[in-house]
Amino acid sequence: MNEIPPAIVWFRQDLRLADNPALRTAVDRGGPVIPLFVLEDADAGHRAPGGAGRWWLHGALAALAEALKTHGAQLVLRRGPADRVLTDVVRESGAGAVFWNRCYEPWRIARDTRIKRQLQDDGIEVDSFNAALLFEPWTVATGSGTPFKVYTPFWKAVRDREVPRPEQAPEHVPGRANVTTERLEDWGLRPTRPDWAGGLRDSWRPGEVAARERLSDFLDHGLADYGRLRDRPDRAATSRLSPHLHWGEIGPRQVWHATRHRIDQDDLGQAGWTFLGEVGWREFCHHLLYHWPSLPEENWRTAFDDFPWSNSEAHLKAWQAGRTGYPIVDAGMRELWHTGWMHNRVRMIVGSFLVKDLRLHWTAGEAWFWDTLVDADLANNAAGWQWIAGSGADAAPFFRIFNPVTQSEKFDPNGDYLRTWIPEIAALPDPYVHKPWEAPERVLQEAGVVLGGNYPRPLVDHAQARRDALAAFETIKKDQ
Repeated sequence: MNEIPPAIVWFRQDLRLADNPALRTAVDRGGPVIPLFVLEDADAGHRAPGGAGRWWLHGALAALAEALKTHGAQLVLRRGPADRVLTDVVRESGAGAVFWNRCYEPWRIARDTRIKRQLQDDGIEVDSFNAALLFEPWTVATGSGTPFKVYTPFWKAVRDREVPRPEQAPEHVPGRANVTTERLEDWGLRPTRPDWAGGLRDSWRPGEVAARERLSDFLDHGLADYGRLRDRPDRAATSRLSPHLHWGEIGPRQVWHATRHRIDQDDLGQAGWTFLGEVGWREFCHHLLYHWPSLPEENWRTAFDDFPWSNSEAHLKAWQAGRTGYPIVDAGMRELWHTGWMHNRVRMIVGSFLVKDLRLHWTAGEAWFWDTLVDADLANNAAGWQWIAGSGADAAPFFRIFNPVTQSEKFDPNGDYLRTWIPEIAALPDPYVHKPWEAPERVLQEAGVVLGGNYPRPLVDHAQARRDALAAFETIKKDQ
């Protein structure tokens, strides 16, 4: 009897065993399975993970390798262009099939299409699947068959659909040990000199098991109060699932059904659907990226091409370093640098400050987030920044300019978040911790704060910056 030739499962942003249709198809097909991950360097059409993303990827791959080992298979690691690596592994292993789960970055779609055609021409069975979204972007459309441009009707169209149920991980993955692999440690994904990742290690545990535990903990302890507390950066009130979702350590269908079960079990309709709406926003971002692949580089609203942006390198560096003189902005930027993550409300505040107070182009913020966020995701990052800037689909209007002081007072009322990340102003009494420049000199001295010394004076005057931003917006408003 002829043996079934091996099947390669090409892992990408689906680093899990459960709810993984490519892996399930390979196992059900029979024959040996070769799990493969390819590390590709950046090229003209490909944006490689940033520093924080590379740190996470190392942990995610180590966890995946261990999980596969316990199920009977070895994760094969190779570095290089995916088309060349896949051809090499097919030849070395005698594989008769290659399966993968789809990604939606424009360069990946083009590259995957080319690879599929090339493999099929060589007589290899190829198939791809959806493991990253509730629904494929091309399956959600308006009544006239066009892509949605506004989130609310998109969400209404999605939320009442039946979401397929996720499958359990296969009990056994029949591996094949005669394909050589590179060593994860040799890839240099984690920093050494200097080792700046201490805060990431203290904050995160990558991997499928950690993702499931984080979801379970949120459903047990966070979901009921999510609607009330989700905008409070001083409270641990959000799921913090975003990096696990980006790297596919857990899938949105798993999150969806677990949440729906908790909604029904504990009568958490309002809070539960508020949370699922964030899953819906993630879907919408991928919908936009699929239909408008230039979203990460170009203004969705072309009128913003003529906006008079600033190009102050000094302002950009102060923002990146958390040295703007506005505590809520600085706290967010320092949290980002230390932990690779930032609370969503604070992301909006620091984004508004960059684009509207400093009038720096949103792409500068998008690039910094790409390098420093452990959950840096092309669709979410691009759509989020264009939303903040007012240049995107269904974006906040440009004239919605967050006041960093009132936002801080509203969402961090006791200053706990500020004091956590800006210890040099921690001794300031309320309300001066939100606006140190208004504190009397005696209060500053007693708190050990030296404006322009150990803590900067405000980089700009918000009121004047707001007027300047609105005046700049008037120059392109006629084209809106």
